[in-house]
Amino acid sequence: MIDFNRPPFVGTEMTYIQQAIGNNKLCGDGEFTKKCSQWMKEKLGTQYALLTTSCTHALEMAAHLCDLQSGDEVIMPSYTFVSTADAFVLKGAKIVFVDVHPESMNIDETKIEAAITEKTKVIVPVHYAGVACEMDTIMDIARRHNLLVVEDAAQGVNAYYKGRALGTIGDFGCFSFHETKNYTMGEGGALLFQDPKYLERAEILREKGTDRSKFFRGQIDKYTWVDFGSSYLPSDMNAAYLYAQLEACDKIDAQRMAIWNLYNEGLKELADRGLIEQPFVPKSCVHNAHMYYIKLKDLETRSALISYLREKDICAVFHYIPLHSATAGRKFGRFHGEDKYTTVESERLMRLPMYYSLTLEEAAQVVEAIKAFPAFQ
Repeated sequence: MIDFNRPPFVGTEMTYIQQAIGNNKLCGDGEFTKKCSQWMKEKLGTQYALLTTSCTHALEMAAHLCDLQSGDEVIMPSYTFVSTADAFVLKGAKIVFVDVHPESMNIDETKIEAAITEKTKVIVPVHYAGVACEMDTIMDIARRHNLLVVEDAAQGVNAYYKGRALGTIGDFGCFSFHETKNYTMGEGGALLFQDPKYLERAEILREKGTDRSKFFRGQIDKYTWVDFGSSYLPSDMNAAYLYAQLEACDKIDAQRMAIWNLYNEGLKELADRGLIEQPFVPKSCVHNAHMYYIKLKDLETRSALISYLREKDICAVFHYIPLHSATAGRKFGRFHGEDKYTTVESERLMRLPMYYSLTLEEAAQVVEAIKAFPAFQ
């Protein structure tokens, strides 16, 4: 059976977890939590990187730090995971969805400005498949309208836009280290930002509304409840698992990129015949091989191919149902403009198996199975 995903494992995770246990500090902000944060600072060029229990919680922290009030509006694509919207809905914000580019499935930056009202406070670009949104344009729009930008870079760890790491370009960046991501801690994430004015409040938010971080640094002699917050701090054992993979990031990246390239080259024949569409990566972007997807003619063809591959013991999946079509999406948001591409393109997209332990031989089997699909003959 060729699974759709298997969590990465590089071999040093258990050693580091045992070290974390031996340090007698299993809660957050231990040795490995700090090492993960330092890796992100040095590797990605961010001033601050706070490890969190999930990307959802990183987004929630960003929403808090944006000082959103009930009735404020947040612009984002509808083609994204529910957490992108949930984090802002919890603050009472109204979600304003705009259409995507059919080539990349990223937010169409040319649709953003028309969706801005006097209530708009935040723009949330989502870097789908680790391919960057058009951030220069988005940042220009945000600055001209005095808006904040929260990058949902859940899939974009160690991917780049014009030489800048995704998650470091906007006011805030949010990462995921879920087991389906390139590097994992099971469940986990990170909040990135550059401006020191956010640091103290971010630490308080992350430590249940207390100034406990200052206490552990010896800056105060006791800590107390100073603001609202929650428990966004992951266990150091989880961080130990993650750090083993961050250390091996070059090895993980090389394997994933080899699989991505094999898919891309092997399926080019079908694309040339007009039977599928392949991923589009702009020249300004360096992606991280987070996923490989193809687009089929329509929903029926996609469903048939998924069923056909399952008969061959290959698990391929479709991705998000657009949020604006969901019950909660209709309740908490609205779609601005025409849904020209979001729904129809989402119904055509199919993701192929992609994980660190997938062999090139198995990836080649996936390619051959797709090429043998009866509808392609």
